[in-house]
Order: sequence, then C-alpha cells, then structure tokens
Amino acid sequence: MDLGNLRVGDVMTTEVRAVGRNDALSLPDDLMRDERIRHLPVLDSDGVLCGILTQRDLFRGALLRSLGFGSRAEERLLETMVVKDAMTEDPLTATPEMPLHEAARLMLERKVGCLPVVDGERLVGILTESDFVAMVARD
Repeated sequence: MDLGNLRVGDVMTTEVRAVGRNDALSLPDDLMRDERIRHLPVLDSDGVLCGILTQRDLFRGALLRSLGFGSRAEERLLETMVVKDAMTEDPLTATPEMPLHEAARLMLERKVGCLPVVDGERLVGILTESDFVAMVARD
C-alpha cells in the first residue's frame, strides 16, 4: 500500500449523516445509537459546516444517570437542549485533495477522532479513525 500518494478523498466516508445546529439533542443521540456512529457534522441553516458533535459530547447523559437521574430525566434534558449547546464550533477540517498522511498527522497531533471533509463550504465527506482501519483491512 503506497500511502504517500493517497488523498483524503480516496479513503473518506462520503455518505455522511449530519444534524442542524438547532436540532434537539435527542436527534443526534438517537442517530448515534441506532447507526453506531460517533461523529456528526453540524450544519447551519444554509447547509454550511459550523460544528461537530461527538459521542463524547453526549456522554453527559450517562453522567446524569450515574448521579441518580433516571433515563426519563435524560430524555427530557436531550429534548430541551439543542445541538449548538453541546457541539464544538469551527472544527478542524480536511479537503478531498489533502494528502492522507497530513490528515492522519493532524488527527494525532490535535487528538481528534474525525475530520469533516469540505469542498469550499460544502460538506462532502468525513474522515474517521474507522476509515483508516477499513483501509488497512481492505489491503
């Protein structure tokens, strides 16, 4: 496998689930659980990437349960909070043309599990740790 010539666009996931910044937190919580994904790009009302929401951002529900709040209290909380309250704004991004080794180095140095992939302002994919595992497993 010649990693030197690979670009982000060669490895990224192109079928990306995203949420809106004003969606209730219950929506991404359900998506992440049902589809077994850990990162959701967040789009503004114009469809432009404005944040990233990770499974870690939603772990506060587990904290509430451990503090004695029941699952119904967690559900109510997630229904009243919106994505913009929990997301990370202005996430690191990659382009499809970025060399894959540069994206990997950026992810390691900044300790992030994914990079939304943009072409201009348009979200075109996402590069996750799982994409690297899948790449090695295919070879």
